[in-house]
Amino acid sequence: MSEHALTWLAVLAAGAVCFAIKMIGHLVPEHWLAEPRIARTSSLVTVALLAALVGVQAFGSGPGLAIDARLPALAVAALALALRAPFIVVVVAAAAVAATLRALGMP
Repeated sequence: MSEHALTWLAVLAAGAVCFAIKMIGHLVPEHWLAEPRIARTSSLVTVALLAALVGVQAFGSGPGLAIDARLPALAVAALALALRAPFIVVVVAAAAVAATLRALGMP
């Protein structure tokens, strides 16, 4: 089997697993989710997953870590979010910082 076929097979399998997990979530009794500890934990898991995604995208570079124009852009985005700026302002400000730093030669 070729490498592309294995990749597509892995993508399809991952999609099927994600769909199955989502469907299983609909089968969980509602009174289980109403418990305060479960509700608090599920909201924290969401934040942790999003933070992990941001960390991987901001610092990941192939198999290693990299400090480049994404770090100041992330800092600007965090500052804008702390100031309760609208989401479009956060995105545009971070993109502008990253683009400016890359235009100035920062990797």
